[in-house]
Amino acid sequence: MTLEKQGAGGEGPSPSRDLRRYAALFASRTRVMTSSVMRDLMAITEHPEVISLAGGLPDTASFPGEEMARVMGQVARENSARALQYGPTDGLASTREAIAQVMAWQGASVEPGDVLVTTGGQQAIDLVCKALIDPGDVIVAEGPTYPGAVPTFTAYQADVVQVGMDDDGMKVDELAETLERLEREGRRPKFIYTVPTFQNPAGVTMSLERRRRLVEIANERELIVLEDEPYSLLRYEGTALPTLLELDGGRFVVHAGTFSKMLAPGLRLGWAIAPRPVMEKLVLGAQSTTLCPSPFTQLFVSGYMASGQWPAYIEELRGIYRTRRDAMLAALEAHFPPSATWTRPQGGLFVWATLPDFIDTTDLLALALSANVAFVPGRAAFVNGDGASSMRLNFSASEPETIDEGVRRIGALVAEQVDLFGAITGSFPAVAGEEPGEMAEVVELPRRDQEQRRQG
Repeated sequence: MTLEKQGAGGEGPSPSRDLRRYAALFASRTRVMTSSVMRDLMAITEHPEVISLAGGLPDTASFPGEEMARVMGQVARENSARALQYGPTDGLASTREAIAQVMAWQGASVEPGDVLVTTGGQQAIDLVCKALIDPGDVIVAEGPTYPGAVPTFTAYQADVVQVGMDDDGMKVDELAETLERLEREGRRPKFIYTVPTFQNPAGVTMSLERRRRLVEIANERELIVLEDEPYSLLRYEGTALPTLLELDGGRFVVHAGTFSKMLAPGLRLGWAIAPRPVMEKLVLGAQSTTLCPSPFTQLFVSGYMASGQWPAYIEELRGIYRTRRDAMLAALEAHFPPSATWTRPQGGLFVWATLPDFIDTTDLLALALSANVAFVPGRAAFVNGDGASSMRLNFSASEPETIDEGVRRIGALVAEQVDLFGAITGSFPAVAGEEPGEMAEVVELPRRDQEQRRQG
């Protein structure tokens, strides 16, 4: 059978005709499904001339190649048949034991049998939505929230209600008021979604007092809390805080974790820990999608974890990212206007910057791409159009000098916007480090392959 490639009269395919042909076949949820901004930017930022401060990309170049080859060779020699075969839906026993070891390193006691291995942390979010959300159900999330979760929530046709944040994370008092309002309206949320440690995109961390209060609210109202914890091991200063899972004791918290940030995202390996009745539904959901997480990847991860070298590798990452975070904060201080604000994260991968409210960062992104620099505009972290003047900036994937140049390019564009606004309104707020209206010349940086050759 061949596909029809031409329209009437022999001309090429008609997009409008194709849309009419298939429109009646699509599920209603496709009308509200949205694309991930980070995925959309990925193809653009693959160009070597583009400085990407957009994606949440860890520094995979720092992973020791010799150790990777050794572990892969060991898997091939000792477990090749098992690595290439189907595995259990909830994951191999050795991988679940390795995850329990990681959780113990974070201060949470977890039995390996209570762990579900997933295809990345993103699948854990999807499985929770699949198990709990019917169209129109309410999810309460932070505002801003993880931009990658927004397409998942909308795909399941959830009504996402967002609660504000400050330097201590989600405003739990505002959460309590929101839950009371929803109760009066006869709308009971299915779960509360939070990234409590080094939040994506804001970079802030929920205080211990608020963590305890959130767990209390969940228990009082018998509400599930989905705790998304990809970054907690990447702490550069301050004292580690207990997970919500530990504080809750396994009653209402579903904990999602991943190896993407502590090892490498290409592994596509994460996990979920949940109360037993919830876990049973998550496993059923996983059976209907992936059947099982990759045994090859699991054997690689469990083999590497068994070598005992992963704490030293994480410590190395902390040193690299601490330097890059400091470089970004210094660059923001040098190149952004005094009226801009930004977070100062103690860990993680992101800084959340907010510009004067007359600047729309979605429009600014188009200008930035023409200057070969990228970031995630703030609207991607909200479902109601908020965040128009904010942006998420990633510091983990670039060298300090590249971070400075990228922020400088954005700052130069902001200076133009400030200058234009001043010309219209008669108000000329100054931009740090530049005269108003001055557009800095873009500095050409070495291509990535050249940098890698020099480092090699």
